[in-house]
Amino acid sequence: MKNTLLFSMLSLICTVVTGQQVADSSFSSPNPRPRYALTAGPVVTIDAAHGNFHTLDGRYYAFGKVLQEDGYVLHSGNGRFTPETLKETKILVISNPLHPSNLDSWELPTPSAFSADEIEAVKAWVSEGGRLFLIADHMPFAGAAHDLAKAFGFEYINGFAMDDRHRSSERFFRGNGSLRAHSITQGLLAGESVDTVVSFTGSAFRIPSGAEPIMELQHYTVLCPKVAWEFEEDTPWETGGPLYQGAVMEFGKGRLAMFGEAAMFSAQLAGPRRQPAGMNTPEAKENSQFLRNIVHWLDQE
Repeated sequence: MKNTLLFSMLSLICTVVTGQQVADSSFSSPNPRPRYALTAGPVVTIDAAHGNFHTLDGRYYAFGKVLQEDGYVLHSGNGRFTPETLKETKILVISNPLHPSNLDSWELPTPSAFSADEIEAVKAWVSEGGRLFLIADHMPFAGAAHDLAKAFGFEYINGFAMDDRHRSSERFFRGNGSLRAHSITQGLLAGESVDTVVSFTGSAFRIPSGAEPIMELQHYTVLCPKVAWEFEEDTPWETGGPLYQGAVMEFGKGRLAMFGEAAMFSAQLAGPRRQPAGMNTPEAKENSQFLRNIVHWLDQE
């Protein structure tokens, strides 16, 4: 392995990240100018039918709260993706899906969480004007989302994107180009600009022609173990770029946003010490506005 010090850092991260994670129900994010009046916005459906690690009534409680306070109507998606189940949804959020075989076993192989028919239904729905927000974290989630992302030209790497500078979280800055200039980072209105976004041990992906990068991974190695969080000297790895953890793209009449880390859009308490993880982390104070800006971009006609 090119850098054995990386494994010492990984063992420390693992004790926190793989510990019990529960929603921080006390989290709040001031929103002086909601996009819509309460319950007047379009429907945002958060998938809960594909072994999702993050759901509206679970670890994405704060995700839903931020958007509800922005006027969106939040639904929990409990069925397979078909033209019928998708037709009432404006924005479909899928976060960390898993195939049934991986629910209690985070190891290879990691089959797709979605059937071929579901992938085709989502692709057609986006092409006709639907809005997809797909979030796939480190292995095995990236592997489970791979086939759905591939239908739009994105390639998730089923591994762990680890900072070569031995940091457990990454700060993406507009100043150094890791957080790209875009209407999402600028915001639609004054006061919505985002300068820094923090993410926490996610995945990496490649983007197709026509996609717009939002979060670029700099100084990163992607480790691809056989079992999640079990790293050895001979663990396969890859590096080089460009690799990303956030990108958006227009697709037909619709839009999609792809991200490679889920905790950044949550507010959780992790481990026995109930450490903040996500938007409730002090250094991630702009993440909630970043979430709103992504959804506003998806919502635009």
